[in-house]
Amino acid sequence: MKKIIYISFSAFLFFSLWSCSEKIMDRINKDVNDPSDMASRLIITDAMTASAFSVTGGDFAFYSSIYIEHNTGIYGQFYNADIRSSQPSSSTTYNNSWDAVYANLYSLKLVREKCSEGGSEAGNYHTLGIAQILTAYNLATLTDVMGDVPWTQALQPGVIFTPFLDSQEDIYNNIFELLDEALANLDKESVYPSLGNQDLIYGGNTGLWKKFAWGLKSRYTMRLSLKSPAFNDVITFADKSFASGDEQAQFNYNGTTSQSPFYCIFQDRDYYGASQSLHNKLTERNDPRDAIFFMPHPDAGGGLAFAPNGTANQVQGVYSISAISTQTAPTYLLSYHEIEFLKAEAYVRIGNLALADTALRRGVTAAFQKVNIGLTASDARDYFNNSVRPKFNADPLSEVMNQKYIAFYEEESIEAYNDYRRLRAMGNDVIHLDNPMNVTRFPLRFAYGSEDVTTNVNVRDAYGDGTYVYSENVWWALGTR
Repeated sequence: MKKIIYISFSAFLFFSLWSCSEKIMDRINKDVNDPSDMASRLIITDAMTASAFSVTGGDFAFYSSIYIEHNTGIYGQFYNADIRSSQPSSSTTYNNSWDAVYANLYSLKLVREKCSEGGSEAGNYHTLGIAQILTAYNLATLTDVMGDVPWTQALQPGVIFTPFLDSQEDIYNNIFELLDEALANLDKESVYPSLGNQDLIYGGNTGLWKKFAWGLKSRYTMRLSLKSPAFNDVITFADKSFASGDEQAQFNYNGTTSQSPFYCIFQDRDYYGASQSLHNKLTERNDPRDAIFFMPHPDAGGGLAFAPNGTANQVQGVYSISAISTQTAPTYLLSYHEIEFLKAEAYVRIGNLALADTALRRGVTAAFQKVNIGLTASDARDYFNNSVRPKFNADPLSEVMNQKYIAFYEEESIEAYNDYRRLRAMGNDVIHLDNPMNVTRFPLRFAYGSEDVTTNVNVRDAYGDGTYVYSENVWWALGTR
């Protein structure tokens, strides 16, 4: 009997020690810096940062600024893009941004699942609404430059390895659904605390997030104006959005631990020259921003030297550069001046030129007062009365869109690229670009990322040899995909 007790006790002691050792080892092996689960408030902060720096401020913006002639590519990949040599049609060109958007959409999916019914933070309506807005924003950025992309079957690692491509039309329907659901969730009472400082855009102010959502509805309704014109809706949605620059969706950088994307790309690559095309538009209007936008290259000295679009020499340290790509230049997810320009275009299209004039004046004034421009409302008034209004009276749509184009230098180049393609598809060729390659090789869209071209047969078949970027418009610009 004693022997049995000893054996039983020994077995108990062994298994107890084994169990304790397993628990200890589990704690030792656990990486506290890489948790398997994370609170939504922490994920959403990272998603906001990625939306600004990697999506709005990444390669999509850099290449858009070349195609739309806000900048001239004068070296390396940017030079190739400017002369249309391989870069626009290569699947490697946009791969970093392709990956960044999908990584961000996956993070936002986690937040939406956590905060929805059945999730670990069910009832966290405000964080859910913000995640839905950011999802709509990232998804629209992706489809606007790429067209049809994987979406409904995407973001399922280990489950679906080769998702099919959703049509841009279906994706846009989902974008509006996300924004409408976000507005409803932001109106609900939540027992969860405000995001506060975890919200790097609005500090937890749900009222401003709602204004952002209404503004996006205005932007995307205008985007579809060729497929389903609704200019009164554009105005209605815009009127519910920002009332001043203080409310715009702006991501700020402190200049030390965080720095503006365009500043970083110049420091890292120095692949841009000051655009001759943009300079010409400014001088034609006697625009005071011409003296603010540009400066000589630090290595060049002397006066300004503008790089001709499509015909520049491949050389660094010669052409002038942007003077507004400062360390702290913000990234605009949606600006107040864009809201006013949207209203101005919509008013022109419905024939109300008086209200179009008012909205255009407000848009120009706000653009003059951007933090890295620094002109005054008085400067804007003089410029508007002497230069803008005469051109507006002669051709209202042309001047509205050219003023919007100028205002979008440099941080809003993706939207300038989207506007240019939409206008051309609508038969409104009002923004003149100088690159001689545009006659036959203007990039109508961006090529899919190489990560999926090489691994997803659906994306590979859609990509082909990449030359479709010169011949296939996206759906909202009268294309089929």
